[in-house]
Amino acid sequence: MNVRVVVVDDHAIVREGLRALLVATHGFELVASVGTGAEALRCAVADHPDVLVLDVNLPDASGIEIAHQVRRAAPHVGIVMLTMYDDEATVLAAMRAGAMGYVLKGADPDEVIRAIAAVASGSAILSPEVASRTLAAMAGTRAEQVPFATLTPREREVLNLIAAGLGNATIAARLDLSPRTVGNHVTSIFAKLNVATRAQAIVAAREAGLGFAADPRGSGDQIRR
Repeated sequence: MNVRVVVVDDHAIVREGLRALLVATHGFELVASVGTGAEALRCAVADHPDVLVLDVNLPDASGIEIAHQVRRAAPHVGIVMLTMYDDEATVLAAMRAGAMGYVLKGADPDEVIRAIAAVASGSAILSPEVASRTLAAMAGTRAEQVPFATLTPREREVLNLIAAGLGNATIAARLDLSPRTVGNHVTSIFAKLNVATRAQAIVAAREAGLGFAADPRGSGDQIRR
């Protein structure tokens, strides 16, 4: 029986590359190839794939938050994160969200196939580049603690600028993002920090040491979620 796969990435060239790889590999079936978190969740529930190959950064949501939602709505679906981020915080956040595999973009095609097959069989697998230091972090061998470990690198950037007092419009301009994308990041940040207001997010971020080093230019924007 073929391993049924849904690919989720906002870059068409990545989706096409994975489509070609899966079509050319015996024992795998591409069920769908989509570019947003909303489509990923819909496909996970409606199409009953064995594995969801999911990017961390999506235009409408964090891939890690989508992983959380998939684990709640379709717990039978295995999740492989395929991303450029190799830091421990992002890897740990993905694994805590329910991902069983974590592979870096640029990995050999055989490594991607091995990861999908392993997760489909119920095993966990990490890209060799991140495995040793991530497992060490999970075992508590590192003394330092990373604040807000569930945030993606982009969400951490946004939170740092929120903590510096910048409004969404200025953050969007600073990071070359659309205001809607910034708003999506803010919503995800609030959920992960378990806060209801921007003021609460600022307090939490500043207590963790964020915001003070950011350039405050543009902080006169009206502050709103």
